[in-house]
Amino acid sequence: MKDAQKPDHVSLNTLIGRIREGRFVIPDFQREFEWAPWDIRDLMRSIFSDYYIGSLLLWKAKDQNIKLLACEGLYGYAGGGSPEYIVLDGQQRLTAMHYAFLAPDMPLPNRKKLAIYYIQIDKFMAGETDDAFGYEWMSQKSSTLLSTPELQFERNIFPLSVISEGGYELFEWAEAYGKYWQRRADEATDEQGRQVALQNASNAKPFGKDINDTLTNYQISHVELDKEIGVEKVCDIFTQINSKGIQLDVFDLLNALMKPKDIQLKHMYREARDRLGFVETPKMNVYILQVMSILRQSYCSPKYLYFLQPGVEKPVRLPDGTRRQDILVADSSEFVTLWNQAVDALERVIALLRHPQEYGAVGQAYIPYASIVPAFAAINTLVSLQPAKRQLSARRKVRLWYWASVFLSRYSSSVESTAARDFTAMREWLANEEAKPDLIDEFALSYRSIDMRSEVKRGSSIYSAIFNLFVLAGARDWMSGDVPPYGDLDDHHIVPAWWGRDNKVGPAINSILNRSPLTSDTNRNVIREKLPNEYLPELIAENGEAAVLAILESHFISKTALDILLRPSFTPDDYEDFISERHRTLLDGIDNLLIKERLDLPANLRALDASIEEIELALRQVIVDSVQNDPAVLPPHLLANVQDRIQRALRKNAALSADRFGKADGVLEHFDLREVQDTILSKGLWERFAERFKSKEALGQKFSQLADLRNSIRHSRTVDEVTLKEGEASVLWFRKVLAA
Repeated sequence: MKDAQKPDHVSLNTLIGRIREGRFVIPDFQREFEWAPWDIRDLMRSIFSDYYIGSLLLWKAKDQNIKLLACEGLYGYAGGGSPEYIVLDGQQRLTAMHYAFLAPDMPLPNRKKLAIYYIQIDKFMAGETDDAFGYEWMSQKSSTLLSTPELQFERNIFPLSVISEGGYELFEWAEAYGKYWQRRADEATDEQGRQVALQNASNAKPFGKDINDTLTNYQISHVELDKEIGVEKVCDIFTQINSKGIQLDVFDLLNALMKPKDIQLKHMYREARDRLGFVETPKMNVYILQVMSILRQSYCSPKYLYFLQPGVEKPVRLPDGTRRQDILVADSSEFVTLWNQAVDALERVIALLRHPQEYGAVGQAYIPYASIVPAFAAINTLVSLQPAKRQLSARRKVRLWYWASVFLSRYSSSVESTAARDFTAMREWLANEEAKPDLIDEFALSYRSIDMRSEVKRGSSIYSAIFNLFVLAGARDWMSGDVPPYGDLDDHHIVPAWWGRDNKVGPAINSILNRSPLTSDTNRNVIREKLPNEYLPELIAENGEAAVLAILESHFISKTALDILLRPSFTPDDYEDFISERHRTLLDGIDNLLIKERLDLPANLRALDASIEEIELALRQVIVDSVQNDPAVLPPHLLANVQDRIQRALRKNAALSADRFGKADGVLEHFDLREVQDTILSKGLWERFAERFKSKEALGQKFSQLADLRNSIRHSRTVDEVTLKEGEASVLWFRKVLAA
């Protein structure tokens, strides 16, 4: 009987040599390399700190098995190599060593630049190993660093790629490093500089010896399976290992299942990955499958993704209890078509998310949820299928769904089931105006309870959503007054963090209520660490308060908040006043931009729409006072019209009490502007309003002008000059009459 397992150890130096020679290959059923740059750095720290990094599981390779499992070299390996081992467990560690020690000419997944890994010699020799390991992105400057030893010596950086050159390169490098710093010591003009240089020079030999000792003596354990073991037994061993560690995800399993159908999922994803890289998530490959599944069968949990395989039958239960078998995807060609549609849909929605006038997630860090992207892509595809005349309304509904979902934290858990429910609900709403999903009203009723003060963690969903609103509101740079380039934004403390520490404000100093987007130049070179009461007076003196306030208001900082920031002896109580006022202003902003859907309006129309709303509310109150809040006095035909709306509101919101609609003010909440007009002008009620409004004809004309302007604004029609001027005149007229 052949030995099934051969426990053994290999030195780090030998292992690097085998990586260089291409001895290791990865079976196609394994997931791709997923480690982030800092994971590689941490592995280097563990190795050179003599920590155990786990055992490798290798299968002695033979050509038949390499071909059967469609094996490939380690990610980033360019040469043909001499495959000797199939890696069953340890791919991430081996690929990380490949990147750190051999510096292949290929960026890490989802990265555009190469990275150089290094040891900071002075920190390493001082025992500061936690801070001694790092990496630097390749640029023209770092490329020069890699090819110029003197720059490496100057910065006390030892590139780990020097190790890959083998032989005496390490000792030659260490000797040259020592000579460089000895020369610097001899040339030093001050004693402190001389002592630093001498210390670096004295580190050279022991550093070279330490690194060489690690290369020679650090042992990595591995278990080697005999090449004659059957594939089925190897797969069973692999499954047992993964059941105790990281599970294969559904993408890996589908990739293996579809290979016989000539569908190479991993290859297809590699081609699509760069197009979708703005959303930084290891799940994007699964997201593509989820979009495909939602569009084809409205569901996207793993058990439903299985039915995307060409020719696989899906059992469907019929209303009478019988079952039929459906095939969702007929053949490989149809699968590829559906895949490409999903990738296109994701790319379109990512472009929408990052657009500064659409959703405002201008940087990767400011996407509230990566997990909402598949549902968003599928729902946005529904919009593109609407008739041209309904596109505008459809996009408005999708915006409401998106912001409601984000602020209600709907995609923080149970993502697949939430996506399925939302897709079905939105499909119905797009087809039927009366089928508005409950979450829209839930958002409108609950947004005032959002606790922004506790949103102190950059990257959380609410924090990111508020930052998106800053961008959407056109937040201007405080110094230049320009809308900043979105690649040059700093997430800036308004009241500095040091002040918060000194005054024991606690985590609230990092709240989104104390943050604003500014250019890096303004943040670092103008404002720096000053309190607002130091630099804002200078800005106001130079530009005038009105100009400065206009800029601050684009950051949701009101006149009241500005006055608080200008207080001469700024105290913790003043800080509380400031963030409370900004919290109020931001909630009003959510109401104005999202709930009342004024986000897409130009600033002048946004203000006019708000004015029309104020007039409508004031007119309702005039009616309530005139009828002494008795709904029975209201015109019967209008009461009948509004009953359906009231019943829908009660069904959708359990918190509403029917008692509220026993009063005129509750009923009037569901009257539109024209119904308010009809109430005032009705035969039975006009006498109650005649003294205030004087002429029925004049009042009717002003209502028509106001309604024409509102309808043009609300339905995003072009507001012509006549409608605008007449509407503005009616706003002034109503204000004057109501004030009197």
